[in-house]
Amino acid sequence: MTKSSDLAVQPPFCKTDVSGSTVSLDEIQTAIMQGKICPYCKGKTQYVDSAVIYGKSYGMIYLCKPCDAYCGVHKGTDNALGRLANKELRYWKKEAHKYFDVIWKEGHEKRGEVYKHLANHLKLPVEYCHIGMFSVETCKKVVDWSKMILNDLRRLDMDFGVDVKRPHYERQ
Repeated sequence: MTKSSDLAVQPPFCKTDVSGSTVSLDEIQTAIMQGKICPYCKGKTQYVDSAVIYGKSYGMIYLCKPCDAYCGVHKGTDNALGRLANKELRYWKKEAHKYFDVIWKEGHEKRGEVYKHLANHLKLPVEYCHIGMFSVETCKKVVDWSKMILNDLRRLDMDFGVDVKRPHYERQ
């Protein structure tokens, strides 16, 4: 297990959620979000080329080999795209994106706006509302919410012939 003093991390994340309450992460949680430690075993991760996983290089990743957990980084940086994900979480992140991305890719609303509505639904600060940061449970909530929104959009289109460009997010 990695000691918090061994971690080279930036200051803890601290944001305000939709209710106005302050949400902050401790040093370990911050290191997890930065890809520096594994969320499963709490061990220090390796920063390696993705060829280790894919057999072909797609850029660098953070990797915890014992947990089969990894996460890519933003191109040209060492900034993690989210938290490390094991096989189950990788599956649910893909499912979440499969439904969520349709909302903005079909042009109903801009991507950032859809994330703001999702943040409100999940009661998270917008800065923490990214599928790459989510757990399995939260990804399942994204799938359910996205299906509900898509269902509403399609029902309006089919029932009323309305070309809906702005979904109704208030529904809980």
